[in-house]
Order: sequence, then C-alpha cells, then structure tokens
Amino acid sequence: MVQPLVVALAGAVPFVEGELATMIGVLGGLNPVLAGIAAAGGNFLCVFLIVTVSSRARTATLARRARREAVGVSVGPTPPGGAGVEEAPAKEKPESKGKERFRRYLTRYGVPGASLLGPLAMPTQFTAALLVAGGVAKPWVLLWQGIAITLWTAIATVSAWLALLVVYNVG
Repeated sequence: MVQPLVVALAGAVPFVEGELATMIGVLGGLNPVLAGIAAAGGNFLCVFLIVTVSSRARTATLARRARREAVGVSVGPTPPGGAGVEEAPAKEKPESKGKERFRRYLTRYGVPGASLLGPLAMPTQFTAALLVAGGVAKPWVLLWQGIAITLWTAIATVSAWLALLVVYNVG
C-alpha cells in the first residue's frame, strides 16, 4: 500500500520523474503496471501544479505590465525633497541566448516536439514552466506533457520489466 505512494512521490521529483521512479518500483517488486501508473501520476501531478502556478504568475506579470504601459510612466519612490520623481519606462532588454534558443526550438518543433523530446535534455517540470512562460496555453501544455510523461514512463516500465525477465528470469 505504501510502495505506490513512494513511487508517486519519487515521480514528482525533478530528474527522477516517472522514468526512474517506475524503475525503482519495478525493481522493488511492485507490479509493473501499478509502478508505471503511480510514477506517471506523481510526475503529472507535479507538472500540473507547476503549470498552474506558472500560468498564474505569467498572467499577473502581463497584467502588471499592461497597467504600466497604460499609464505610460512609472512613479518612483518619493525622494527626501518631497515630490515624486517620474522615471522613463524601462527599455526592453534583448532576449538571452538561452531564451532565444528555446524560442527557436519551440518554433521549429512546436509544443509536441518540445514536450516529447524535452525529457532527453531537462525535467518535464522545467519544460512545462518554460512553455507556459513562453505564452503557450495551459491546456495545450498539460495535454502534451501528459502524453510525454505517459510515453516515457511506459518505455521505462517495459524496459525495467524486460530487464528483470532477462537478467533474473523472473516471470
């Protein structure tokens, strides 16, 4: 009863995720199907929370930026002399190289490609947060992250199960 919960909690940890968590569960004697479901469930729950929080943060940031642009000028803190000091709007900074590269990959492969190939480079939690921060709709990110988590966890589950069959001749 506790093993699936431990596997689900392990699946929620970045860099462990569903792939390693399901292998831990299978090698620990848990039914491969149960291990895969628990690991993928834990991983997806974590991704869901991160996407929800990231989406809210992005919405708040964009709303604040829109309010600032509507005013046109921001008022800084009041100096010791008394009157407020008006500051010119901040100049837009050029995108960092990493952000530029991510945007280029997102344009080339789209959300499906970034979600399916992302686990080869970084945890799904990071990929999901970057996608939401880049402006991709929350349901679209959740759909493709769910597909990617399911696919990669299934591959890891079958691999661990086959390894047990071959190496230990367990049936």
